[in-house]
Amino acid sequence: MAKDTRVGRGWSTASAVWSSWMTCVVLAMLVSTVGGAFARDVTSRNAKLTSDGTLTRFSIDFSEEVDFEVFTLDNPYRVIVDLPEVEFTLPDAIGNKGSGLVSAFRYGLFAPGKARIVIDVTGPVRIEAARLDQLREGEARQLVVDLVTTDQASFDAEVQKRRDREKLEASLRAPRPVEVTPGMLARRAGRNVIVVDAGHGGIDTGAKSASGTREKDVLLAVALALREELSKRPNYHIVLTRDTDVFIPLRRRVEIARENGALLFISVHADSLPARYAQSVRGATVYTLSDKGSDALADEFARRENKSDVVAGVEVEEDQDELADILFDLARREAEVRSRSFAEVVLGKLHGKTALNQRPHRSAGFRVLKSREVPAVLIELGYITNRKDESELLSPEWRARVSAAIASSVDAYFGKKFARFPF
Repeated sequence: MAKDTRVGRGWSTASAVWSSWMTCVVLAMLVSTVGGAFARDVTSRNAKLTSDGTLTRFSIDFSEEVDFEVFTLDNPYRVIVDLPEVEFTLPDAIGNKGSGLVSAFRYGLFAPGKARIVIDVTGPVRIEAARLDQLREGEARQLVVDLVTTDQASFDAEVQKRRDREKLEASLRAPRPVEVTPGMLARRAGRNVIVVDAGHGGIDTGAKSASGTREKDVLLAVALALREELSKRPNYHIVLTRDTDVFIPLRRRVEIARENGALLFISVHADSLPARYAQSVRGATVYTLSDKGSDALADEFARRENKSDVVAGVEVEEDQDELADILFDLARREAEVRSRSFAEVVLGKLHGKTALNQRPHRSAGFRVLKSREVPAVLIELGYITNRKDESELLSPEWRARVSAAIASSVDAYFGKKFARFPF
């Protein structure tokens, strides 16, 4: 059985589907008697790249039939494979080595119920074929994507065709109703809304240590610990941009703060450094927004963090003048003053609780901090490539101690008269 299509859907026979569905229903009923819920997960354990010099083939195995969509993106050149939620158990570093037209690939949860594979390609390519083959063993399936080179004009035309289709579909959708968020209700009740943002997530793993510790995992653990600590204060309402291992676009993180009427936005991250500096540089740094980095290191860190959407296969439409424009806006200037003030408070509270960088307060053009009206900081908790910092990031005791220090900073911040917002 083979099917060749760029947007694919494959089905078993009606009797097989009915039998499988009834089995799931019966098992779900049995599990529900003990308070559980049954769900059949699609899994993937193997993927590979092959090339004959002309055609490059990407193939990946699934435990069962899946829907898929394959398309190309530019700036940089990428091939995107969208799938339903998949549990990937592929070997570590499997996507780091390229072959033929592919330089690397990565995979992970892209949104609730949706997985994505991002294939980095070396230049303009054409999707020669995308099909789902049935493997000899059982019901497993293999998705095969064949890529060949193409000229730039043809590649651009294919990318634009998809963009035009998406714009048309968006124009036909009904406007999204304005929702009253939990944060807005908390604001009306006189509580201070604080958004805690765990960087990276899902397909975007962030930095990785030599021992395999992933930035996205430790940041989620820190965000959960910080929420727990802040939630002890009855006058705060805490919103997390993510509370699971899922990808959230940078723009959406800012929107979450605005939609919830946030009075403070705290983004947590952990940086990485080349091996020659990894063990000599460590400690926390607090960043605020600026149109120009306070130094070359701040600019480089912001550049890497701003690539999060690109890593996840999201198209980034950014006005290069946007940051310069909003910095002259009154609301932005007021938020910047509050952001810098809070950054200094955080550093004061972290002193003695964890190691601080030699230059602990820096600034750069982080997209995740670009909100006109919400004071925002990015706390780089340490360097995941430094063994001492990594050990602390993995320690529940350290996370609890640092969370308590940040929560104390929030208390001090809202104790200042100028930090109070009118409701």
